[in-house]
Amino acid sequence: MPDRDYKEEYRKYHGTEKYKKDRASRNKMRRMMIRQGKVKKGDNKDIDHKNGNPRDNRPSNLRIVHRSVNRAKK
Repeated sequence: MPDRDYKEEYRKYHGTEKYKKDRASRNKMRRMMIRQGKVKKGDNKDIDHKNGNPRDNRPSNLRIVHRSVNRAKK
């Protein structure tokens, strides 16, 4: 199996404007939930966007789930 080219991966995917905006939106919601006291650092919880769109931050689209549940979602 060939080694991963992380620089190329970042350039093609993680460094794109869409990905940066999606990541910023996810981080914004995480910080908001921390301020509201719904989650804490190190609690193994994720903020799940039910419809899979990280920019859709309506309260009805957000839920707090265990990290393993959220990352097992497809």
